[in-house]
Amino acid sequence: MSDYLVKALAYDGQIRAYAVRTTEVVSEAQRRHQTWRTASAALGRSLTAGVMMGAMLKGEDKLTIKIDGGGPIGVILVDSNAKGDVRGYVSNPQVDFEANEHGKLDVRRAVGTEGTLSVVKDTGLRDFFSGLVPIVSGELGEDFTYYFATSEQVPSSVGVGVLVNPDDTILAAGGFIFQLMPGIKDETITTVEERLKTISPISTLVKQGLTPEEILQELFGKDQVNFLETMPVQFKCVCSKNRFADAIVGLGKGEIDDMITEDGQAEAHCHFCNEKYLFTREELEELKSQAK
Repeated sequence: MSDYLVKALAYDGQIRAYAVRTTEVVSEAQRRHQTWRTASAALGRSLTAGVMMGAMLKGEDKLTIKIDGGGPIGVILVDSNAKGDVRGYVSNPQVDFEANEHGKLDVRRAVGTEGTLSVVKDTGLRDFFSGLVPIVSGELGEDFTYYFATSEQVPSSVGVGVLVNPDDTILAAGGFIFQLMPGIKDETITTVEERLKTISPISTLVKQGLTPEEILQELFGKDQVNFLETMPVQFKCVCSKNRFADAIVGLGKGEIDDMITEDGQAEAHCHFCNEKYLFTREELEELKSQAK
């Protein structure tokens, strides 16, 4: 099954919901960044939340999530857009610990709890939307839930999960976000709260082969979900050699001359996808001719 996301309404429009399978997305991130198990779980949860939040946008809108909890993993940075594209990295990819008291990967310890989660949305307007909240858990699902409630004033529930194999490859990853709409009935809230207490962890549901549609049916009941749209999701970076070439030209003739004199070449590195681009002496000479 390829990764994809589904948008839906539940309980006659009282709840807006998203669910996604991100096993391939997180696998690609793990492969590119060579993350260890706990780092993979933290980055994978963040990518999963990020791609669902991107799906809430429209057109050419995009957003950036920055998580800095003060833990050994460092900063997690995720970019996503309304088209299902997501990319991201973590400052220290080689972080892993023994399982926590629940027998799970100790994401809280890796992320830390003394810091912030921020979201910046670029909607094409002059001013960006920016929201900043303190880290309240470090497990990330709870932190994104707190972000929606506090920064966007939308009562929400966020579930994100990643299962990692002993060899650091990704076994399963996915997530859901649902949001309570204005005027929701108290009995609906009670029903959903009770169902949340009994549902299996989201990563387990993905491992068992449940589709995003079936995950939402597990959450709300088979007869309570109205599916609106599905869209593929993928790890996709916008970097290219041409983009880096333009950036080098922007440095000016003097800087490019220094590159040629000191190293005879230049290497550009994209943090988001870990791709590297080599510029030879001849290519740098050509770029220098274009510079001011």
